[in-house]
Amino acid sequence: MQVTETLSQGLKREYSVVVSAGDLASKLDSQLADLKTKVKINGFRPGKVPIGHLKRVYGRSVMAEVVQETITAAHKQIIDQNGLRLAMEPKVELPAEREKIDAALEARGDLEFTLAMELLPKFEIGELSDLSVERPVAEVEESEVETQLQRLAEMRRAYTARPEGEKAELQDRLTVDFVGTIDGEGFEGGKGEDIQVVLGSNSFIPGFEAALVGAAAGERRSAQGTFPENYSVRALAGKTTDFDVTVKTVEAPEPLAMDDEFAKSFGVPTLDELRTTMRKRVELDYARASREKVKRQLLDALAARYHFEVPEGLVAQEFDQIWKQVEAEQKSTGRSFEEDETTEEASRAEYRGIAERRVRLGLLMAEIGAKGGVEITQEEMSQALVARARAFPGQEKKMWDYFRNNPMALAELRAPIYEEKVVDYILGLAKVEDRKVTPAELLTADADEEPKAVASPADGGGEQPTAEPEAASPT
Repeated sequence: MQVTETLSQGLKREYSVVVSAGDLASKLDSQLADLKTKVKINGFRPGKVPIGHLKRVYGRSVMAEVVQETITAAHKQIIDQNGLRLAMEPKVELPAEREKIDAALEARGDLEFTLAMELLPKFEIGELSDLSVERPVAEVEESEVETQLQRLAEMRRAYTARPEGEKAELQDRLTVDFVGTIDGEGFEGGKGEDIQVVLGSNSFIPGFEAALVGAAAGERRSAQGTFPENYSVRALAGKTTDFDVTVKTVEAPEPLAMDDEFAKSFGVPTLDELRTTMRKRVELDYARASREKVKRQLLDALAARYHFEVPEGLVAQEFDQIWKQVEAEQKSTGRSFEEDETTEEASRAEYRGIAERRVRLGLLMAEIGAKGGVEITQEEMSQALVARARAFPGQEKKMWDYFRNNPMALAELRAPIYEEKVVDYILGLAKVEDRKVTPAELLTADADEEPKAVASPADGGGEQPTAEPEAASPT
């Protein structure tokens, strides 16, 4: 086997490999000799089939296996001899001329092919103890706990039908049918039947609920609403819509009973214990928000500190995933680049930069984790598997088997766990100072946050239109 390096540029390497026809013939004969002891052919006793006959019957298929094994062996030899760390599987390029391939498959000519590889970059991590980040911390206010309790209570609020002919008031619950039109034309999602709306809840687009105040059961009303400028369905954003509404029922809210009996309906013995539970839930929400902000600061600091070349192939793969999400969101919302005051070319450049950042940070985190001895235990993976399986009630065993038998899916499940552990490892070395903030500051998204469509490869596309006129922020 003759191996010649033909390209060494940055992280790219290419090698030309030539395997002589004699070597191919020798490997073919060895494979056929082994096959001779196993194959059964009519007219021949076991182990007595002539090699020439085997070559006529099986020669081409066996040679295809020989070629594949030869390419794999060349790949391994090049990596081992040069101490290479590949970013992804090498690309194999065989001769374009069919005659050369046929000659190699028949051991009449040499096998020639090219192996193109991309390497993982080499870089020094250095000290991490001089990294500095602020951790925003907010205290849970009693008013927030009460707000959460109030929301729970509203979920369980009972309603009673108003007497016939009595008019609807704010806080009443109406059951309605509606048909919406824009400039006299219907639109997707513009019809609804048996839709419940609580007047004053602001859960529908502005104007819709206000038009129903004072309506009675059995009454038809005209309502006009305006979709917000930032509405998820771009074709409807900012449009004024006329609705023909039929009020089917009008129900008045019953008083909320915030007592121990109310708490028991949620499986908690007393109202005080329910209040404690809600406080812990809010604290957990705050802790998650704080964690996300600290992590973002840390990743930004790492991105600013480390600059090294990244494999183009990995960047291309990441960009393709991002761009598919962008296209899916545009398709579902009707949004265009022009409406977002940009161009496809500029968007591609922006998202490619994000893809490059992700790849660089991914390689960096992997290297830091490896040098820091970060590992995922079997127990942690089992817990993650159980959690994922429970997300599909009734299909737990199917999901469990899917992940256990699918290495790629298991790797995708492992990746975020490993990332969080590496973040913990780095934060353990860095200088982390707590900074008190208000709950509003803590829960407000950062202005320079990546666009939602590309915030995570796991994210889905855009939101789908629903069958009812939605709120100003359909989230």
